Amino acid sequence: MLTGIPLMKRTSLFILAILCYATTYAQHSKLIDPKGQTIQKRILLPQGFNRLACKEGSFGAYVQNTPLLPDGSQVHYFNGKVKSGDGIYVAVVNMDIGNKDLQQCADVIMHVRAEYLYKTNQKDKIKFKLTNGFEVGYAKWMQGYRVAIKGNSATWVKSAAPADNVKTFEAYMDLIYTYCGTLSLSRELKKIKYADLQPGDLLIKGGSPGHAELVMDVAQDKNGNKIYLLAQSYMPAQQMQILANPENKSFSPWYELKGDTIITPEWDFTSEQVMRFAD
Repeated sequence: MLTGIPLMKRTSLFILAILCYATTYAQHSKLIDPKGQTIQKRILLPQGFNRLACKEGSFGAYVQNTPLLPDGSQVHYFNGKVKSGDGIYVAVVNMDIGNKDLQQCADVIMHVRAEYLYKTNQKDKIKFKLTNGFEVGYAKWMQGYRVAIKGNSATWVKSAAPADNVKTFEAYMDLIYTYCGTLSLSRELKKIKYADLQPGDLLIKGGSPGHAELVMDVAQDKNGNKIYLLAQSYMPAQQMQILANPENKSFSPWYELKGDTIITPEWDFTSEQVMRFAD
């Protein structure tokens, strides 16, 4: 409300606000190509930076080329409701999260990781440990074994015909989403130095509450300064989203690799909470 402020001054303040918004939007839009259908095509680089070249076929290269929904798409929860995008995200990942409240923060990262291994015919590497430490590998699941859970213990039971198809894979992943989380995932990862950040790494705080975000891309300038992109799901389960940078809107969605605290729209991490898949 501007009640009590003279009309001329109110008009000046309104014009100033519009100009500030326009300037911020113009700066932000320089780093977004609405026509781009993948991260590398949609999110442009600030002047002087070049993307890190990941090995062809690697997990890093896979996430760098993640497909996105059309520019302007809104994030939807598992039940179809729309999440407010005000200052939280700049793009939505083109990935099905189903209609159950399962694919939250760590879950969508495990989804991306498992799909990468599945699509690159590394199915024997698709394995995750449940929160109780029991390892569930997709290779055994394909043989018709299923996990029987009683209390805090789990065992394999042969109860289905051998199969490897989309339905089988999705059933396996639903079990993983249900019984894994930030705590179990953090125990499987290896800690790395913040300075060594690369695409496919994670910012993760294991526990309850906990949170995890996936590093989707990294770039560097000639002086060695690094910047990176982050993606997340959250609670309740929702589509994976490329995060805005709330601390530097003109540089958003890129984050600068500096300092000990990483402030993201819905969670803060420390530079000690950086991890990587072991293989």
